Order: sequence, then structure tokens, then C-alpha cells
Amino acid sequence: MLKFTEDHEWLSIKGGIATVGITRYASELLGDLVFVDLPAVGTVLEKGETAATVESVKAASDVYCPLAGEIIAVNEFLHSDPAMINRSPEGEGWFFRLRLANVDDATALMDEAAYLALVG
Repeated sequence: MLKFTEDHEWLSIKGGIATVGITRYASELLGDLVFVDLPAVGTVLEKGETAATVESVKAASDVYCPLAGEIIAVNEFLHSDPAMINRSPEGEGWFFRLRLANVDDATALMDEAAYLALVG
């Protein structure tokens, strides 16, 4: 299941685990990314809490936790190659994996069509 937030995060949800990143739209707005600060594995976050920070040549921006849960993995490759987010924001440039506290909460998020209408 693919879901999106108004803060331009995407989630790919399988078996109660969400892989989270920022959308292509967000990566294009930010410009060339030069630094990313990822959460620690084991961190428990509530929906809307700051989960990561990205810095570009333009500005720094927070990435919010789209749903409550526990960080179970982070994309370590982003530390040495933050530009991966620009090259593949909705693929290899994912940020973290989150064990969702309640999978049903994802139904409140947007599907791809609704997100495209938002940024369209």
C-alpha cells in the first residue's frame, strides 16, 4: 500500500512496516541535498514528530514521522551519499523503516491520486 502526507512524505506499507521517504516533488523543491540526519534505530515516534532533517544548498528541512511507531531501520547509504534522495526519492533514497503502532491509521493518509491533486 502506497500512502502520502501533506508534508510530502511517502510510505510504502507491507506487513505493518512502513518504508518512509520524501516525494519527488519535495526533493525538487529542496534542490541538491548535501546532508541528512536520520533517527536512531529503536526510537519511538508519534505522528507528526520530527524524524529526520535534510539540508540542501537552499535550506534545512525537517522530515516528519507520518504515523506513530518504532524506527527499525535507517538507510545508512544516505550519510555518505545524500544526493541519492535527489536521484531516487521514491526508491533507493528512502529514509527509514517504521514498525507501525497501528496499521489502520494509514487509512487517513492520501493515496497517490489525492497527493498528485494536492501538488498538481
